[in-house]
Amino acid sequence: MILIFGGTTEGRLAAEVCEQAGKPFFYSTKSALQDVPLHNGQRLTGPMTAADIERFCQDNSIEAIIDAAHPFAEGLHEAIADSALPVIRLQRPPIQLPEGVTACSDWADALSRLQADSPRCLLALSGVNTISRLRPYWQTHATYFRILHREESIAKAEAEGFPADRLLFYNDALTLPSQAEEETLMRQIGCDAIITKMSGESGGFSAKVEAARALGIKVYAVMPPRTPANWTYVTGRHGLRRAIERLVPAFFPLRTGLTTGACATAAVSAAMQSLLYGQLPEEAHFALPDGEVLTIPVETEAGGVATVTKDFSDDPDVTRGCRITARVRPTPSPSHEGGESREGKARLSIVRFLHGEGVGRVTLPGLGIPVGEPAINHTPRQMMTDTVRSFTGQDIDITISVADGEALAERTFNHKVGVVGGISIIGTSGIVSPLSNEAFIESIGRELEVARAIGCDAIGLASGKRGEEALLQMEPSLRVVHYGNFIGESLKRAHKLGFHRAVIGIMLGKAVKLAEGHLDTHSHKVAMNKEFLCEVAQSAGVENAKAIFDSITMARELWNLMPQAFFDRIHELCLQHCRSVFPNNDLQIHLICDSQA
Repeated sequence: MILIFGGTTEGRLAAEVCEQAGKPFFYSTKSALQDVPLHNGQRLTGPMTAADIERFCQDNSIEAIIDAAHPFAEGLHEAIADSALPVIRLQRPPIQLPEGVTACSDWADALSRLQADSPRCLLALSGVNTISRLRPYWQTHATYFRILHREESIAKAEAEGFPADRLLFYNDALTLPSQAEEETLMRQIGCDAIITKMSGESGGFSAKVEAARALGIKVYAVMPPRTPANWTYVTGRHGLRRAIERLVPAFFPLRTGLTTGACATAAVSAAMQSLLYGQLPEEAHFALPDGEVLTIPVETEAGGVATVTKDFSDDPDVTRGCRITARVRPTPSPSHEGGESREGKARLSIVRFLHGEGVGRVTLPGLGIPVGEPAINHTPRQMMTDTVRSFTGQDIDITISVADGEALAERTFNHKVGVVGGISIIGTSGIVSPLSNEAFIESIGRELEVARAIGCDAIGLASGKRGEEALLQMEPSLRVVHYGNFIGESLKRAHKLGFHRAVIGIMLGKAVKLAEGHLDTHSHKVAMNKEFLCEVAQSAGVENAKAIFDSITMARELWNLMPQAFFDRIHELCLQHCRSVFPNNDLQIHLICDSQA
């Protein structure tokens, strides 16, 4: 059992992640103001002391605590720290402090700096609970406080004796003022300084700071209180789930893993530290494509070399446990010193990918990678390039190698798509979700149950990240569930739960299998049937269909080779087969074009 302390955007995210397990958990907030949709979770409200937490955890067999409370909930953090249970701190991603902002280590430091500088008029954007902390200042200096417009906050300000005519209000904690609105407020009261908490983007920190900087107003930013070093720290949903899987192994029925691309990126990050700074880190920090930063173990050698042992999910995976090594070197050319471009901007480093042992080489077109290049897909290339550029402006050569990669490749489909000599470095999200067994189908069902329980009448279904992004561009409010390969099972369960509308986003590689009637599109079960597709093409008026299909290795190549009539027919067949398991309802299917097609 897990206990979440929330009341924040991060708390809502923690609840969403735990809901995926389909098991009960507790969600605790100090007040009942936050509306959090829960299906398997049980809501708790009211403040909890250290003794309350200890008693509750013992009585309810709590195995881990997720602290997703506000960064400045100092009393709660201290109470949680008194627990002997493992704690996962879901915190806001760190923000680099802008130039010119005065960082204050705590409220005592802030008070000291304010008294020394003595601004003419101070606007405090730090919340009602900080009125008491700044009392010695506002009692003798012109100060305005902006607080949430609710009775509890107003009563607290009155109890502190703060002048009512110096109170400013905002109405919704979830809809924070924009930079323009902040600038308008600062002009209206004529302040020459603001003080705010370093509370991250979800606290509106950047809007406040940029507004003040635009007006030439001094900014004091108070850093959040420190929390224990022995907690597990994560900044997003993937890191949170991985931490739960490690600390409470039985909570999720299946374990997620990392792609070969994510592991290679982590190795590049550590190798860059070795090359540039002589450091030999035992952990590497790296960013997923969605920006979330993960930390994983790494073995680093001197001279720009690092190795990651591939983390794996419960999905069958020939690369589980394989060792992926990154070697980084400055490009041997006069340009590798960096510097500025002709326009005076810092020049981005050029990253080259060299062929390493155990990584395949591309021999056929259609993969979105030039023939002759190492088989490192577009997203991992971008992840590694971004990592290099976060360290340096120098041009860098990256060589990725995989121990026993050539032998591993014999157990893959690489030879069918023209990749020879090793495995491919792949992944679009950096995360491997277990797709290929009954438990994953159950997890799809649980996500659908949650969506239905919170009132969704329509559901979006996508195989993965690209499909989800495409659907959300079309319908931003659509709740999207990943079906992996199980289109049929997802639609059956959606129909059974009473969804009246389903919107499917599907890549062409899966669509051509679905069009033939395969509602489970896993490559271990069904391959692209060129004879079937040739018949579809001929029915669409394509005269040289057989020659075209003899020349392709990947379905996405068809985007540039087939007329619209071919795709219309594929779409029609997909709808036909999906309606067999989602009858008498509104069903839409969108073919998603691969950006590399």
